[in-house]
Amino acid sequence: MAIKPRKDKIVAIKEQPLEKTSSGILLGEAKETPAYAVVEAVGSEVKDIKKGDKIIFKEFSTTNIKVDDKDYIIVAEEDVLATI
Repeated sequence: MAIKPRKDKIVAIKEQPLEKTSSGILLGEAKETPAYAVVEAVGSEVKDIKKGDKIIFKEFSTTNIKVDDKDYIIVAEEDVLATI
């Protein structure tokens, strides 16, 4: 099933944060750190973000959903901090 976001919404698959560096240093967890995701679909009013982009977004501004055993997030374009 394809998810079709409305207006300024973005559907993405969240990436898990690194738990340790390549040299083995364990990373702590901050209270509100930005999170990363790969864009799967964009709404009709989204201007600068396209499918396949990697985004950094505000962690607590998303809606989490599960479709066909895949976990997705829906985030508003204004809550996207940057693209990578």
